[in-house]
Amino acid sequence: MIVDILKLIGITFVPIFELRGSIPYGLFALKMNWIEVFIICVVANFVVGIIVFLLLDLLLKIVKRIKFIETFWNGYVEKTRNKIESAVEKYGEWAVAIFIGIPLPGSGVWSGALASFLIGLTFKKFIIADLLGVIIAGIAVTIVCLTGSGLMSIFIKVI
Repeated sequence: MIVDILKLIGITFVPIFELRGSIPYGLFALKMNWIEVFIICVVANFVVGIIVFLLLDLLLKIVKRIKFIETFWNGYVEKTRNKIESAVEKYGEWAVAIFIGIPLPGSGVWSGALASFLIGLTFKKFIIADLLGVIIAGIAVTIVCLTGSGLMSIFIKVI
């Protein structure tokens, strides 16, 4: 059982998988109870957001010592802020929560933590957005898994 829990946590920590990969894996491959899978994966994903948000500052202090990277980073930050700042100004941490909560590639806690960091969202507001977004994503992925492939067609277009 401990090995299965560690597998779920490991999958949840991978940026391209997060809850989109760990919940189906826990339900279908490991045949675990859906409540256990939901709780383990949501808690792990919430923790990932906190770790990423907190480590970004440290990582940047180290990396920005290289002038070329600092110049590149400052330009990247400005472009990203221009793209997402208006939504956060209008909707606050709810904008970040929705972004984290959409269980599609390119969204999730890794991207949400980076975006929050770039626009200067406070740690307290990020925690709220992280928790709400992860719960939304966890519920969405779990419902899709439990209701079957018919509901999956909402998220994936069959060609």
